[in-house]
Amino acid sequence: MSDSTEISTVSKSNASAFSDIDTFKNAQRMAGALCQSSLVPNAYQNNVPNTMGAMEMAVRIGISPLMVMQNLDIIQGKPSWRSSFIISALNSCGRFKPLRFEKSGEGDEYGYNAYAYDLETKEKVVGPKVTWKMVKAEGWLSKKGSKWVTMPELMFQYRAASFFGRLFAPDILTGMQTAEEVVDVNSNKLDKGTGASDLLHSELKSFYEENDFDLSEEDRILLEKLMKEDDEQGDNTQKYEM
Repeated sequence: MSDSTEISTVSKSNASAFSDIDTFKNAQRMAGALCQSSLVPNAYQNNVPNTMGAMEMAVRIGISPLMVMQNLDIIQGKPSWRSSFIISALNSCGRFKPLRFEKSGEGDEYGYNAYAYDLETKEKVVGPKVTWKMVKAEGWLSKKGSKWVTMPELMFQYRAASFFGRLFAPDILTGMQTAEEVVDVNSNKLDKGTGASDLLHSELKSFYEENDFDLSEEDRILLEKLMKEDDEQGDNTQKYEM
């Protein structure tokens, strides 16, 4: 088994943390210990509710809670899988041969499909094609700091993998978008009048730390100024008006 293409799974269980009060209490204690670890991302550190959510997700898809937390980003309160994790999860789910990508077309019709062979039927399963026409129409190319400008081939494959998983393995994605999709769709949320006022200090700081690569210099300066002001005031609960 290749570490670069597959992830280890654990036995699935129906023992949801919310199935009964005793299970809930036990899960709460485990979450309390797990969220103290320095190995977990910032969104989960000292955050029992987020950690319990990750544990519940781990039970659903049959992998370790730590694996979920390391690959489930929380952006403005919305959980989203990393694209690299989705590819690994599809490769190790036992339904398909490793996911592959096929490019075709020219101009606005240039793009990628993700495909795999069904292990049971031997049929070639092909996901929806992602093209430049789609990228431009959805506004992914024109947003600030767009990765479609600097690394289009990788973004094509990531988005094609997401579409494939959403269509043929929806139980793995559990209805969530990828982190890259969330950033594309919500790229303007830091602009005035687009929802930035709904960000709490803790959420703003987490968003900044998780998405520093995607912020313009103007946004970065503004965020750092707001966080510095709140740190000095010791208020992490106020909402911002931008």
